[in-house]
Amino acid sequence: MRNVKLIIAYDGTDYKGWQIQTSEPTIQGVIEEKLGIILNQQTRIAGSGRTDAGVHALNQVAHFIANSKIEPELLKKGLNSLLPPDIVLKELSEVDADFHARYSAKSRVYKYLIWRGDTFSPFCRRFSWQMHYQLDLEEMRKAAECLVGLHDFASFQGTGSASLSSEREIMRFTIRGRAKGWIVTTIEASAFLRHMVRNIMGTLIEVGKGSMTVAEFRNIFASKDRSRAGITAPPQGLFLKKVKY
Repeated sequence: MRNVKLIIAYDGTDYKGWQIQTSEPTIQGVIEEKLGIILNQQTRIAGSGRTDAGVHALNQVAHFIANSKIEPELLKKGLNSLLPPDIVLKELSEVDADFHARYSAKSRVYKYLIWRGDTFSPFCRRFSWQMHYQLDLEEMRKAAECLVGLHDFASFQGTGSASLSSEREIMRFTIRGRAKGWIVTTIEASAFLRHMVRNIMGTLIEVGKGSMTVAEFRNIFASKDRSRAGITAPPQGLFLKKVKY
């Protein structure tokens, strides 16, 4: 028996998220199906965490237990030959028996992309939140400062969450303007609540637009009341960038 680690990149546009479902296409479901063909047995993979419908990953991590002697490189090539072009297996390796893609992780890094311009781009629509608004990035940064550290993020927790606690620790939160209208937000945390990044972004945008003050943002965060926060930002701008172990 071998413990096999996968690093996967995917365009989540046409999938109902990571976690397997009975009637909808998911990343986990597609990989398990193709893996079953190669190994000639049903194989369940465990991911580092769930990504929502339409969310992408640059380096999602997963693992599975294999009763197979197929060499890692051959297994990688075989799996990539069967996977659709919007899912790519970047790395496959054998790891220690105690490695778990989710429970061994120390932190996750997410990136959210905003494209701001006078005219929307058909080439950016699948991978960013496009908007016409001018955004005050400095005010957004001031608002985001209060999020760093160990806090209760109930104000930004999506409905239907099964988490027993809404406490999470954010280690890093940056908002940077790039050339040609790109705005890149990077958030690193021990773990994330359901829709947490998207709900934070939907509220920070209100600060950037001038519709909400920094003080109001901080009050919303302290209130632990999701109904007071902003909209849930669209999924296509969100990427799982890295999982740290």
